[in-house]
Amino acid sequence: MEHTAHITSYRSYGIILVILLFLTAITITVTWFDAGSLSVGVAMFIACIKVSLVLLYFMHLKFDELIFKILAAVVIMLLAVVFIITFFDYLFR
Repeated sequence: MEHTAHITSYRSYGIILVILLFLTAITITVTWFDAGSLSVGVAMFIACIKVSLVLLYFMHLKFDELIFKILAAVVIMLLAVVFIITFFDYLFR
């Protein structure tokens, strides 16, 4: 198994940082409006996008081997299942 080094430019990190800050601003803006349970869904969706960006670029998953990408995807899907079960439990109480 050969491991090759990758170099991500500071410009790419800066762009990702700006995107993360923009998504954070959108998340804060969503909390100002009373959209009921929809605001939680939108906030969770934006959080998923932010997590994906952090995993891909800051944790270098984008440049890793396929097995690590698959393992990360499985963990995220398990976490999504736990969230869905929790939301259903909350809705039907």
